[in-house]
Amino acid sequence: MSDPNKHESFMQQALALAKRAWGHTHPNPMVGAVIVEDGVVVAEGWHVKDGEAHAERAALSALGRAPKAGATLYVTLEPCSTPGRTGACCDAIIAAGIKHVVVGATDPNPDHAGKGFAVLREAGVEVVTGVLEEVCTDLNLIFNHWITTGHPLLAAKTAVSIDGRIATRTGDSKWITNEQSRADVHHWRRLFPAIAVGAMTVLQDNPRLTARAADGTEWCPRRFVFDGLLRSVVDRYMPAVYTDEFKDRTVVVTTPHGGLGYVRKLRDLGIEVWVIDSDTQQVAFEDFKQRCAAEKITGVYVEGGARLIGEMLRTRELDYLFNYRAPVLMADDRARAGFVGLRTEKLAHALRLRDVKHAAFGDDQLMRGAVVYPERVQVDEALIMR
Repeated sequence: MSDPNKHESFMQQALALAKRAWGHTHPNPMVGAVIVEDGVVVAEGWHVKDGEAHAERAALSALGRAPKAGATLYVTLEPCSTPGRTGACCDAIIAAGIKHVVVGATDPNPDHAGKGFAVLREAGVEVVTGVLEEVCTDLNLIFNHWITTGHPLLAAKTAVSIDGRIATRTGDSKWITNEQSRADVHHWRRLFPAIAVGAMTVLQDNPRLTARAADGTEWCPRRFVFDGLLRSVVDRYMPAVYTDEFKDRTVVVTTPHGGLGYVRKLRDLGIEVWVIDSDTQQVAFEDFKQRCAAEKITGVYVEGGARLIGEMLRTRELDYLFNYRAPVLMADDRARAGFVGLRTEKLAHALRLRDVKHAAFGDDQLMRGAVVYPERVQVDEALIMR
């Protein structure tokens, strides 16, 4: 149980198993597990989807017999200690006779949060924690936020030039980032249960907002269109998200200022409409989050535009940022900025990211992390989303 290199190697295998359920387990976390005997993996399991066996129970079932003396269970997340729908995994581990357990991340669920370790140790199980903890924790960034706040993780994606621009002054933007970066965006789209854009993005780009895999298969999450005035509902043409084969996955989020006639038109098309009370044409993100929580939508991947993201920053509702940066320089103060809406006069007022992760895709770079808000931010009212 003491060799850290072996621990990390087996935990990497458990992580790979967990990722097989990428995007399938909401509102539950992704978890992988392997059982090792005499230095060899003899059984593996992962949590396939909500309502099915947890990874530990799946691995024990796959083993199909009692583990050998000295067997070790590796699992990416702390085994649950409460019964739930499928039974406490700690009970299953103890009943199977496993005496060694190696864990990646501690479960952030307040009902668990280290209690599983205590249960196992009280039963005489040796427990090693924190193996590849950062990676195991990052795997479930949506679940971690959901289980600790009760709200969906609102994450935004931007693709910008070196100088933070998303398009030229004429609106030319395809493509700033390369194919590898765009493929990674689809990878994250597949993880999040919902994608969101603003009305102008729908009108200008007419996106499908689906996740497309390398083999050409296409998957559609819930698709949110923020449109406080229902400008995207026009007579001459209707955007793809209102007419394609996935239109029943589209939700238009609007305000009472959008007009009942347009609401009826959308609903006649089979489009779901959320009318959220607001004194202005801006959708109240706090109320939107509560509606998502009621429907167990645990995360929303916001793909713009800049004013929608700026409004989320202004109201301090954006939780996470994915920022792709390409080696492109516009050097034009009239090129379209990726971020607007704040008046930052001092660095102390600037927003920052924490728990930052980096990745490279060819010459492009991705920086992602949780948004940290300063105590005081001045707002430039002229830049607030209209």
